[in-house]
Amino acid sequence: MIDARRVQRTFGDGFVADTAADLQEAWMRHADAILNDDQLVATVYEALTKRHPQSRTRGRRGAPAEMVLRLLILKHVRNWSYEVLEREVRANLVYRDFTRVGGGKMPDAKTIGRWGLAVGPEVVKRVHERLVQIAREEGIATGRRMRVDTTVVETNIHYPTDSSLLGDGVRVLTRVMKKIGRIAGDVGTKLRDRNRSVKLRVLDIARAARAKGPQSQERLKRSYGKLLNSTSRVVGQAKRFGREIADGVKRATDVVAQLALEGLRRQLDQMVPRVRQVMKQARARIFGGDTRSEGKLLSLFEPSTEVIRKGKAAKPNEFGKMLKLQEAENQLVTDYEVYDRRPNDADLLIPAIETHQARLGRAPYLVAADAAFYSGRNEVIAKAKGVKRVCIPNRSTKSPERKREQKKRWFRKGQKWRTGSEGRISVVKRRHGLDRGLAGDVGDEHPHPKPAHDPGDPLDRVVAVEGHVRGPRLEDAQDRHHHVRRAVHEDAHQGARSGAEGCQPARQPVGAAVELAVGQADVPLDHCRRPGRPRRLLLDQLVDAGATVELK
Repeated sequence: MIDARRVQRTFGDGFVADTAADLQEAWMRHADAILNDDQLVATVYEALTKRHPQSRTRGRRGAPAEMVLRLLILKHVRNWSYEVLEREVRANLVYRDFTRVGGGKMPDAKTIGRWGLAVGPEVVKRVHERLVQIAREEGIATGRRMRVDTTVVETNIHYPTDSSLLGDGVRVLTRVMKKIGRIAGDVGTKLRDRNRSVKLRVLDIARAARAKGPQSQERLKRSYGKLLNSTSRVVGQAKRFGREIADGVKRATDVVAQLALEGLRRQLDQMVPRVRQVMKQARARIFGGDTRSEGKLLSLFEPSTEVIRKGKAAKPNEFGKMLKLQEAENQLVTDYEVYDRRPNDADLLIPAIETHQARLGRAPYLVAADAAFYSGRNEVIAKAKGVKRVCIPNRSTKSPERKREQKKRWFRKGQKWRTGSEGRISVVKRRHGLDRGLAGDVGDEHPHPKPAHDPGDPLDRVVAVEGHVRGPRLEDAQDRHHHVRRAVHEDAHQGARSGAEGCQPARQPVGAAVELAVGQADVPLDHCRRPGRPRRLLLDQLVDAGATVELK
């Protein structure tokens, strides 16, 4: 049974509250007053009661919704893992008082993680809207100014190339078929492991792609032909394995093992079409020169990933999803949104003004954004909606009047205020993990079932309070064959760079093509199972020696 608040305080609760009353930090006192809001607690309470039928009235008494909300808020503010949150609250009277744990037992990390899953993105959105309403009622945000900007939240993938994606597909399909063989035994189709030959083909492509001249291009095509042939044979094997499981040729001896076998068959059915799509786009690019094949995949494990170019010199291509953040006065984020497909920035300005008006009850006096949001139509519509000053530069204008307008004091001050959105984006990326979505999408690398509230977009899970419920799972890179080591040492004399430059993949153009590096990253975990600084694998050392694969 779940309550909204704790009905009766214990002696321990009173002792903790009296001891920690004058020890709270300043932000805690402000947050404590806001989190006492009944609507906030009711929103979390409604989410928790949906975990199990009749949770409102039956079962043993669980943690109240108020405690769940405060624990998740403390985790988010401190940027802790669930393990650290459990340890710190257990040992600190101030945190016990703030989170309303009091003198009771502190829930363990796994339990808090389940609460984080229950309080999904939809609930977080409603909590955020209520906080904006409270800020409006308290006069913190009057809605006089608005600024909006977009950024990219990268999905948790390695740098995509056709050869590395084909290697990923062969590795995953072979691994699943090996698991099927261990369960079903030596019946039906026999597995032939082509992992070694595929790895060698990937290395051959890496060497051929860094070389220049027509001979290297012919060598690149031959290597891709061999790689595609091997991948095609593995895909054929995977399809036969799936058919034999469906027909009962490959079957288990007990019910539990048969359920596992069916799960492995579903993995094959899911992965085979993706590998075939990668084969299709590789053939179109290498042998047909088509770099814009329909339905291009950038990852077998995050198929929704898009290529987004924001004009950054250091990172011209970003792989992930577009995120919009808009703010009002006092750095209050009034709205955020993750887009399934990247929209044009100019198409987001008018909806942002309408959202601002709906949340704060008035049209902004000043709207500030960067040049990507500018269009003549946007300026006309914004002024028709009541915006007096549209502070969006037009970089391509040749009108002397427009140039004088953009040099006025109010325009320059508005643009200075707009740059604060860049700082906001930097903070949420550096401190709150918005630079990369660690909670993965579907695929063999993420075997855990997705919760019912999951919208399918990894970036929606990033902006949620629950943060990183599961540990980081990059593309599996555990198979380090000795041939990879030997190839690294053989190529070391061919322009290898020092270890200090190991984090920067080599990108050298082959003709008019764009070179993208082959490589994978492995995220280590510290003692609290938080993602630490990534390490580069041996295949990346080959990339550092200059091996790249072209991809348009």
